[in-house]
Amino acid sequence: MASPKSKFWSRIAYACGTFGHDVFYMMLATYFMIFVTSNLFHSDNHEHDAYMIGIVTTIILVLRIVELFIDPFIGNTIDKTKTRWGKFKPWVLVGAFVAAISLAILFTDMGGLTVSNPMLYLVLFALIYLIMDVFYSAKDVAIWSMIPALSFDSHEREITATYARIGSVFGAQMITAIVMPVVLYFSLNENGGAGDGTGWFAFAVIGGGIATLGAVILGLGTKEETSALRENKTETSFKDVFSILLKNDQLLWVAIAYLVFGLGQNLVNNFNLYYFIYVLGDAKQFSFLGVINVIIGLLAVALFPTLTMKFSRRRLFFGSVSVMLVGIILYALAGTSVIMTLFAAGLFALPQPLIFLVVLMTITDTVEYGQLKLGHRDEALVLCVRPLVDKLAGAVTGGLIGITAIWVGMTSGATAATITPENLFNFKLVMFAAPFALILIGAVIYRAKVTLTEAEHARIVEELEDKWHEMNQ
Repeated sequence: MASPKSKFWSRIAYACGTFGHDVFYMMLATYFMIFVTSNLFHSDNHEHDAYMIGIVTTIILVLRIVELFIDPFIGNTIDKTKTRWGKFKPWVLVGAFVAAISLAILFTDMGGLTVSNPMLYLVLFALIYLIMDVFYSAKDVAIWSMIPALSFDSHEREITATYARIGSVFGAQMITAIVMPVVLYFSLNENGGAGDGTGWFAFAVIGGGIATLGAVILGLGTKEETSALRENKTETSFKDVFSILLKNDQLLWVAIAYLVFGLGQNLVNNFNLYYFIYVLGDAKQFSFLGVINVIIGLLAVALFPTLTMKFSRRRLFFGSVSVMLVGIILYALAGTSVIMTLFAAGLFALPQPLIFLVVLMTITDTVEYGQLKLGHRDEALVLCVRPLVDKLAGAVTGGLIGITAIWVGMTSGATAATITPENLFNFKLVMFAAPFALILIGAVIYRAKVTLTEAEHARIVEELEDKWHEMNQ
C-alpha cells in the first residue's frame, strides 16, 4: 500500500496532468471557434468568408460526431493495453504531444491557403482536425480513466478526483484569464479587440506547451494500484463494445442527463467572450472573469469531499443546478454593466466544477455496477463515456456558435457598435433562453433515472469482493 507521502505527490502529479489537459480543452472547445469566426478568414469578400466559416463549422461538427463512434473503441483498446508503465500513461503522453502540434497548425491559415486555395485548405483542415481529435480523445479517455484504477473506495476516489479537478479548474480558468492578454500582446492588429492570426497562433503554442508539460509530469509522478478485482477474466471484444455500454443502464442515464445539461452549459460558456467583445465592447475585461472563476472554482472543488459527506452527491447536484439557473437569469439582465456581467457569469460558473465531479464520480462508480451486472470490468470503456458526451455536446454547441455568429453578425470586422438591437435580442435567446431550458431538462432526467448512490456503490463493491473470495477458495 502506498504511503501518505507518495499518495500526496501522486495526486499532485495527476493534478498537473489535468491542469494541462483542461488548458488544451478550453483552447479547443471555446477559443478555437472564436478564432475561426473572428480571424481565420479575412478576404475582401464578406459573403465568401461567412460561407467558409459555415463550411469549417460543418466539418468540425461532422468529424466530432463521427469520432464519437471511435471513442468507445479507444477505451476498449486502452483497457487491453499492457506496458511496463501501465495501461494509461502511454496514451496520455503520446496523445498530448500529437494533439498539441496539430492544434497549433489549426490556429493558422496554413500559409494563406484560406485565400489562395480554399479547397486545399478545407481538405487539410479536415485531415489535421481528425488527427488532433483522435489523439486528444485517447489522452482524454486515458487521463480520466485512471481514477478507478487508483482506489475502490468512493470517498478515496472523491479525494483523488478533487485534486484532479482543482488542477483542471485552474487550467481552464487560467487560460480564460490569459487568452486575450496573450492574443493582443502578440497581435500586430487588435482587430476590434479580437486580435489577429499571429496572436492566436502564439496563444495556441503556449497552451499546447503547457498541456504537454502537464502530461509529462503525470507520466513521471503517478503509478497504478494493483488489485485482483482489476484482473479481467474475460475481455470485451470490439463487437461487444456498444452493447456493453447500452446494458449498463445507470451509465446510460447519467450520460443522457449530462449531455442535455452540457449543451446548455457549453452554450453560455462558449458565448462568454462573444458577450464581452460584441455586447460590452471591451474584451480586456474578460480576463477578470478568468480570475474570478479561478478563485471560486478552486474553492468549490476544495469543498467537494466535505459537501458530498454532508449533503450527498445527489443533493449537491440539484443545489448546483439551481445556482446556475439563477446565474443565467442575472446574466440575461446584465446588459452593458461590466460588474453585473462579471457577477452573473461568475455565479453561473461557480457550481460547474461540482457538477462535473458528481457526474464523474457517478460514472466511475458504474464501473463496479457494470462489473457486477455484466460479469467483467471495463474501466476505460466506461470512463470514455464522460469525454464522449463532452465532445458531442461540444460538437453541437460549436456548430450552433458558428451559425449564430453568422446569423447575428458577430464575425470578422464586427464590433459592439455594429450589432443591431434585433441581432442582440437573437443572440441573447441563444445564449440564455435555450441553455436555461436545456439545463432544467437535464436535471429532470437525472432526478428521474439516476439511482446509483454512494451507499449502493459500497454495497456493490462488498458483493464483488465476496464473490471474488468465493471463486478463489
